[in-house]
Amino acid sequence: MTAIWKTAAAAFAAVTLVFGLSSPALAGPHVKNRDYYEERGEMIWEVHTSQKVIALTFDDGPDPSETGQILDVLHQYNAKCTFFAIGKRIAAYPEVARRVITEGHELANHTYNHVYFKKPISEQQIQEELELTEREIVKVSGRHSSLFRPPGGMYDETLVDVSNSMGLTPVLWSWHQDTRDWNRPGVYSISSRVIRNARNGDIVLFHDHVHGQSQTREALKIILPELQKQGFRFVTVSELIGLSDARQAKNSRHLAF
Repeated sequence: MTAIWKTAAAAFAAVTLVFGLSSPALAGPHVKNRDYYEERGEMIWEVHTSQKVIALTFDDGPDPSETGQILDVLHQYNAKCTFFAIGKRIAAYPEVARRVITEGHELANHTYNHVYFKKPISEQQIQEELELTEREIVKVSGRHSSLFRPPGGMYDETLVDVSNSMGLTPVLWSWHQDTRDWNRPGVYSISSRVIRNARNGDIVLFHDHVHGQSQTREALKIILPELQKQGFRFVTVSELIGLSDARQAKNSRHLAF
């Protein structure tokens, strides 16, 4: 093979690798990637909507100190959000979890022990982790949640199938909205990332329990008023799903008949 053909072949392989992972046309009908799951509503990264709405999400709580401080800031700006809570922490701090619900936020499943599921993921382990957490959520709220976030964003087909069969939709986050606040990069770094990248339908990843002094609350004091000034509203993930352009169009068709 000539040098020219080798170069061309390498370029083609690179294009196939990059786009094959995200394009159904190139990836083929049997590849279960992000497009595959999102088109079927089996998993969510963000929501396509023409409305200026964003879902702020908080992982790893509830925390007896940080969660309450974050709730105070959210209340100040009338922002409704989703808390992906760890089951054993709900059991330890049920009053904090109840406050999340009482103040109009959404409590969702983040496993019982914050398990990083290693592939291939065990069906039994997924079910046990989710069921244990659902029990705690029902204790404090009186009902099951409908959303689930796998720790670290780790998933495979088994995880999606099992969680869906339990009535739980796996929710990740917008790739451009990972604040990495768990690493405490600085209040400015956290706030500027969210503000700079804000788009309709974003799902933003925060944490309401981190090791060390959290910077998230102070970042929210910058993020919330600035994005409100830009016309954004802050809604729960479930509300965001309901505001998708596809869902709105479907509702309009039903009203027409």
